[in-house]
Amino acid sequence: METQRVAVIIEDDKDIRDLLHAVLQQSGFEVHASPTGADGVEAVRRHNPAVVTLDLGLPDIDGFEVIRQLRLFSDAYIVMLTARAEELDTLMGLEAGADDYITKPFRPRELRARISAMMRRPRKDDSAAAAPAAAPGVPAAAAGAPSRPAETPIQDAAEGVFNHNGLLLDAETRTTQLSGRDVELTRTEFDLLHALLESGRRVRSKTDLVRRLRGEEYDTGSYISDSDERTIEVHVGNLRRKLGDDSRSPNWLETVRGVGYRLAPAK
Repeated sequence: METQRVAVIIEDDKDIRDLLHAVLQQSGFEVHASPTGADGVEAVRRHNPAVVTLDLGLPDIDGFEVIRQLRLFSDAYIVMLTARAEELDTLMGLEAGADDYITKPFRPRELRARISAMMRRPRKDDSAAAAPAAAPGVPAAAAGAPSRPAETPIQDAAEGVFNHNGLLLDAETRTTQLSGRDVELTRTEFDLLHALLESGRRVRSKTDLVRRLRGEEYDTGSYISDSDERTIEVHVGNLRRKLGDDSRSPNWLETVRGVGYRLAPAK
């Protein structure tokens, strides 16, 4: 029997908290709600949720600090809910480790759609559990993984396993290593890096990467805003920081001005 998915709400406004509870429960989640940041952090630690909705304007702990604390032990998808119109607040939250944001007031249908798209992307634990056993030192093949484009400069790439300029990504176990040391990425950062490694030197537009994160395999005509594309820029910036990649002379993430990103050449 499949274990019920868990969601944690961190929201001080009771009316919004009740609305979120109803939306998430209708979407099939076991829901736990907390009115403060401190209680929310403990709820996430206790329940290990797949999704966390977080109000940035909490009464006790700054929402950005809550995100930073959660990222010390949780890989849950974090969706920020904010009434703040300033783009800087959104960017700070994404840089702290959040995956997405919705501005209040929001439509329940939009929240359901965002979370549904996130849940189509696997968690690290789910991927590892589904991976078939493999001999030591031999990466497990990723069932149904897309074939590697011919122009890709990735070397020694097996299905679902990519090795490029000292960076190793295993899509099956959702792990990343750089020169033998583990690199901790959020799920969104991992999925973006995976998409670029798959594509090799083929340019991926920001619009294309937004669709990838939404789980849209092709252009469905869904609306993609400038803020959505800016979110991609922030996540790529976080990836570069964690990998120690120089945007002026990149080893992995190369910017194609006015278009998007592609994998840097092999060195």
